[in-house]
Amino acid sequence: MNKLILVSLISTMGLSAFGQQSLPVPAAVQQAYAKGTRDISGRPGAKYWQNTADYDLKVNFDPSSRILKGTVAISYKNQSPDTLKELWFKLYPNLYKKGVPRTSRIAEKDQNDGVEISAMEVNGKTIPAAAINIDGTNMHTAIAALAPGATAKLNITYQYIVNKGSHTRTGQVDDGAFFIAYFFPRVAVYDDVDGWNKFPYLGDAEFYNDFCNFKAAVTVPGDYVLWATGDLVNTKNVFLPAIADKIALAGKVDSVVNVITAADLASGNVTTKKDSHTWKFEAENVTDFVFALSNHYLWKSSSLVVDPVTSRRTRVDAVFNAAHKDYYEVIDFARKSVEAMSYKFPKWPFPYQHETVFDGLDQMEYPMMVNDNPTGKREDAITLTDHEIFHTMFPFYMGINETKYGWMDEGWATIGEWLISPMIEPSMSDDYGISATAISSGTTNDTPVMTITPDLKGVGSFTNSYPKPGLGYLYIRDLLGDELFTKALHHYIEQWHGKHPMPYDFFYSMNEGAGKNMDWFWKRWFFEGGVNDLGLVSADKTSEGYVIKVENKGGRPLPVDLTLNYADDSSEKLHQSVAVWEAGDKVISVPLKTTKKLKRVIIGAALVPDKFDNNNFLNVK
Repeated sequence: MNKLILVSLISTMGLSAFGQQSLPVPAAVQQAYAKGTRDISGRPGAKYWQNTADYDLKVNFDPSSRILKGTVAISYKNQSPDTLKELWFKLYPNLYKKGVPRTSRIAEKDQNDGVEISAMEVNGKTIPAAAINIDGTNMHTAIAALAPGATAKLNITYQYIVNKGSHTRTGQVDDGAFFIAYFFPRVAVYDDVDGWNKFPYLGDAEFYNDFCNFKAAVTVPGDYVLWATGDLVNTKNVFLPAIADKIALAGKVDSVVNVITAADLASGNVTTKKDSHTWKFEAENVTDFVFALSNHYLWKSSSLVVDPVTSRRTRVDAVFNAAHKDYYEVIDFARKSVEAMSYKFPKWPFPYQHETVFDGLDQMEYPMMVNDNPTGKREDAITLTDHEIFHTMFPFYMGINETKYGWMDEGWATIGEWLISPMIEPSMSDDYGISATAISSGTTNDTPVMTITPDLKGVGSFTNSYPKPGLGYLYIRDLLGDELFTKALHHYIEQWHGKHPMPYDFFYSMNEGAGKNMDWFWKRWFFEGGVNDLGLVSADKTSEGYVIKVENKGGRPLPVDLTLNYADDSSEKLHQSVAVWEAGDKVISVPLKTTKKLKRVIIGAALVPDKFDNNNFLNVK
């Protein structure tokens, strides 16, 4: 940071905010502070901006040939202060194109010629094929200068073959079911920190999309039912009256409505009698649009009040193959997940009007949709359902750049899973990822959480995205207490929903919301490495009981959970939050007031990763 920028920042922010600069802030983020697009307080800056677009999608999908043909009309609004002389697009279906770089395993039989762009216009001017540059899942083209505040009108005609196998978040599920995601060319994100998002989609890291409005008209054979992001606006044109009435009823009642039953499918009394139907959906201010279809799925539906202030309801749907027995309970798991999110954690009214869990071949989230494979265990069905639905908040309500910072959404879905699963089934205990975090700590691939997602290797691709950030959030919740943590989290959500928060926006926003500078924890947990290893040193008798000394061998702040066994065969537990490590001590003293004779001390808890257990037990003489 140069001196002029530094002086400017000092003059415009409080001393407490300036103290937050103990985190190592990269140049691009410092520039955002200097330009006023982001603020050191963690709030959007006075000059914050983000681009947006209106999409009008017209798609014809033939399940027998798997050919998807479409046109997309895009009204792209340049709300940045920059004149754009090129546009970058994402062609996500090109993951299946022959010869493209990928990390996902795509069978040779599922590789194809990718997306064919047969026509492109920008503001009425045809873009010749030679000027359309396609490189894997990225596409870009030069355009006439698009000034700040101006809008570009785009029209693209395209087609591709939907994959039958090698199901990576999208494709054919069975002979009469498909989950179709990433099916249209879309303008890439242009933001205030990185400019154009040019990271290719390789099949592992996830996505980064602008908040846009969508209208979609999807034509499929007449015996198929279609579910999608957004609201179905022509329900009575595609469904028979009895089915339409049950959908309407499900949106009003707490009980489960069997919208499509086995009897309905057997009699063919579901959709109106036409060779094909065009299903019309609309969605506002969402980051993506997907659809799914089937000619043989059951449909269970229910709804609940998610906002007691306005009495707004969310309808929850489970659509599935009748042969998958675990799915009969998914409607209950999904409904309880939405309820828990609205009233328990994060205690924020579920932001969308419906949520559909589709019986697919993946474990992937989308706005208002989930593509979840069937499971063999009830516990797995619970954790999968609540994990994917929790993603509604992160990254969809909060427009996170998953491509670079997967931990900013997967970590939240992980802590959501840990906390909500026992609310659905009290007998459950979920320690997802804890063992891997413990064993891998201090190894080559145990890089800091702040390592950008494309640079993660080996087990770090999992631990850095899921359990490690999830534990960081959990430990801060423990440190602050539920009430203050909720206040801080709500402050972050209030400031950044519908926008694109980056890591520093999160850290500083949580600090401001809590009224507490937590940089010491953010720095050690998210920016630094170290072995996860707490050990017992000694338990010394005092006039009031004992002093138990605990050593933090790796430096990462971990909660201290002690099980105390006494000579009279009684026991108790003692808990200290990560606050005990704030001063940076390697060894702390934990006072224990008791008149009993202490026999043994054990350190450890289910959600505290500890690599070495040879120092977790202490016999007291």
